[in-house]
Amino acid sequence: MNILTITFSPALDKSTQVNGIKPDSKLRCEAPHYDPGGGGVNVSRAIRKLGGNSRCLYVAGGPTGDKLENMLTEAGVEQHRIHCQSWTRENFVVVDTLHEHQYRFGMPGDPLSETEWEQIRKEIKAQLPSADYVVVSGSLPPHSPVTIFAEVARWAKEQNVRCIVDTSGEALLRAAEEGVYLLKPNLGELSALAGQEKVVGLEQEKLARQLINNGKCEIVVVSLGPRGAMLATADTIEYVAAPTVRKKSTVGAGDSMVGAMVLQLSQEASLLDVVGYGVAAGTAATMNEGTTLCHQEDVERLYQWIKNRS
Repeated sequence: MNILTITFSPALDKSTQVNGIKPDSKLRCEAPHYDPGGGGVNVSRAIRKLGGNSRCLYVAGGPTGDKLENMLTEAGVEQHRIHCQSWTRENFVVVDTLHEHQYRFGMPGDPLSETEWEQIRKEIKAQLPSADYVVVSGSLPPHSPVTIFAEVARWAKEQNVRCIVDTSGEALLRAAEEGVYLLKPNLGELSALAGQEKVVGLEQEKLARQLINNGKCEIVVVSLGPRGAMLATADTIEYVAAPTVRKKSTVGAGDSMVGAMVLQLSQEASLLDVVGYGVAAGTAATMNEGTTLCHQEDVERLYQWIKNRS
């Protein structure tokens, strides 16, 4: 089955290490490491690392956009770049090796023009008919139409394509109102979807079921961080525990989880195996420094641990 990922605000992720961070000092960093980044870009990278294939549609411009495109080519990711006038944004991750702290600096992108948004909509509509699954994820550039995730969800339904959404804020709420195949909120996003300030106790089970009963999605996978994930459908609630590992970076853990899940969905695995493999990939991503994402051998080993426990 064919997988399409969509990223409206990709990034060139730069990471480095330094032996201690203190103010008003020149800090001697190690040579930086670069990776393509941003929602669907990371989802496609994770799918490729796990031996699968997807088509990565993204918006990029300038020399940073060219570097991102070249790195995706080197990684073997099938891509469809939509060119824009503004340079692709950069994110910066610094690991303080003295105190074992990670600092993540996320930069905003530049707004896209109305003409560029028209081109983006046109390209998405052209790509959707050949997809079985579409993953639309990540953030939006400033002043973007908050309806764009919902628009993709609507076009996907018209083409009988299963839509998976992983975003936040108003864009997430609008997409849920349109109705999608799968939502992957964390607890904070789940509470926003339910119109509450926070989720208390096991309230996530009731709230996830409400989303399904109200037609906002067919499946909810609630990310519980180091505790794993909760799977909710109309018929069942299941929990998948995450193995304990030494955490080095959380960059791309959620995207690795989504990539692993949609890959398993495309291979017609059971939903419990889909979530288990997703938890394994998300956990594996935290074992690597900077913006490396997951490694397949780590994912398979952690997945076997999860399978044995269940």
